[in-house]
Amino acid sequence: MAEQKKQDVNQLLKVRRDKLADLQANGRDPFQITKFDQTHHSLEVKNLYEAHEAEILKDHKTPDVEGLDEAQAREVLKQDYEERRKIMDANPIHVAIAGRMMFKRVMGKASFCNIQDLQGNIQVYVARDAIGEESYADFKKSDIGDIFGLEGFAFRTRTGEISIHAEKMTMLTKSLQILPEKFHGLTDTDTRYRQRYVDLIMNQDSKNVFIKRSQILKEIRNFLAGRDFMEVETPMLVSNAGGAAARPFETHYNALNEDVKLRISLELYLKRLIVGGLERVFEIGRVFRNEGVDTRHNPEFTLMELYQAYTDYEGMMELTESMFRYLAEKVCGSTKISYNGIEIDLGKPFERLTMNDAIKKYAGIDFDQVADDEAAKKLAEEHHIAYEERHKKGDIINLFFEEFCEKELIQPTFIMDHPIEISPLTKKKPSDPTKVERFELFINTWEMCNAYSELNDPIDQEERFKDQLRLSEKGDDEAMFIDQDFLRALQFGMPPTSGIGIGIDRLTMLMTGKSYIQEVLFFPQMRPEKVVKKDAAAKYMELGIAEDWVPVIQKAGYNTVADMKDVNPQKLHQDICGINKKYKLELTNPSVNDVTEWIQKI
Repeated sequence: MAEQKKQDVNQLLKVRRDKLADLQANGRDPFQITKFDQTHHSLEVKNLYEAHEAEILKDHKTPDVEGLDEAQAREVLKQDYEERRKIMDANPIHVAIAGRMMFKRVMGKASFCNIQDLQGNIQVYVARDAIGEESYADFKKSDIGDIFGLEGFAFRTRTGEISIHAEKMTMLTKSLQILPEKFHGLTDTDTRYRQRYVDLIMNQDSKNVFIKRSQILKEIRNFLAGRDFMEVETPMLVSNAGGAAARPFETHYNALNEDVKLRISLELYLKRLIVGGLERVFEIGRVFRNEGVDTRHNPEFTLMELYQAYTDYEGMMELTESMFRYLAEKVCGSTKISYNGIEIDLGKPFERLTMNDAIKKYAGIDFDQVADDEAAKKLAEEHHIAYEERHKKGDIINLFFEEFCEKELIQPTFIMDHPIEISPLTKKKPSDPTKVERFELFINTWEMCNAYSELNDPIDQEERFKDQLRLSEKGDDEAMFIDQDFLRALQFGMPPTSGIGIGIDRLTMLMTGKSYIQEVLFFPQMRPEKVVKKDAAAKYMELGIAEDWVPVIQKAGYNTVADMKDVNPQKLHQDICGINKKYKLELTNPSVNDVTEWIQKI
């Protein structure tokens, strides 16, 4: 059954190529066309026609059919339609649209099709008398998926659907592949992610997600422009990948004969710019972390980081709250958004909890009263929380927070004042040097952003880098290395500064209601498609095999000469002769002796 289906598909693909060859032979090669002058998109046509109709027919009265029988009412409404149509056709709106044909119904001398473009789709009435016999013949031979440019005028059908009456149709692109069946659409997630181009054609919801993602990026830029931030670009290839606890990708720079890394954050270069006197900077860019793939993580992702001089993490909390509220209003139309049926209110003031207070609230443990590392480890053992021997009290606090608190944080909540052990680039709290001026915003249990009062003491920073280096020596492959140039920059003097990092992919998931990061990335990281290795025909022919038999042998499963090495000659003979008979190839069967000689030559 599967083999028959494959044969049917291959035949359909061949038919499409034959149709293209026929067009080319008759001087109508669509791939020779270089442009089409669009005047409108589908939604614009509909909106324009409705406004035009309202103005032209403002004095027209709808007939009263009350008291008439069904046949009489139908006749009155028919006459009314023809009268309205006559008035509208005397004042036509001429348009030129282009898009992909998603439906076609041929009915003799007149047909209907549906054209899909960026904004949606619109019905098109195609009549032989309007576009000419040759064009109509080409249209009848066209396939779902072909791309057309058409010119005509808008009208409303008897059923009330705004459509276009085509006066000229030009095939702009011949589709040589078959789209998924429209009713079922494209539902296989692996195919959707690998062939996003087909997903965008078939699933309007998917297209809307990426339109909204673009709006999010646009509005972030608008919001920050309104606060006098300057957008910058910093290096992706770096000798020292710092600014986050993550394993980097490594590559080799041939021109310099030097190993380099792909950046894991934007932080250290943006801070250099603050040192240089650019008081408010931000970057939206790709970062790369050599880590696993799951529903919320992709090895390469989009990060927005900003830094503002002369403010602290309190000022950054105000900016963050204002920006999330602004984005919800601009992108979603309301400060209340829904995720999996749960209303999340971005209009209310965001809750603020210290990390220790959150643990006290949700786990009943007050780490402010825990004396030292050993007491913290004992608590971890009592609560069955795994830790590493190198972990200190601050690391244990973070493990408790992840275990007991994150799952509770649905509504927007700032978690503040993290332990110094997990925040090597952050300023200590003057009132408690075991904690730092840092916050994370949690929404829907997710960490949405991370922000600090940035460390600007070069001596303190160097000591923290050395602590990270010691962790690296103990086996922590995510620890930061010492960046000597960054330390030198700090020595020139960086003003008091606060910064924030926001993952654009996760933000888009929240704003679009998606559960998987792969749904908001055009081309998420996937395992390579399995490609069956096949030897060239010449390799088989060296064994004395006729060229016509090579595809038959490969169809039998012997894709390389080596695959035939240990096979029983009788079995191979039976396999290939069976295929020859089944598909009526009419090839002259080899003898068993012939097959034996092939195998002996390998």
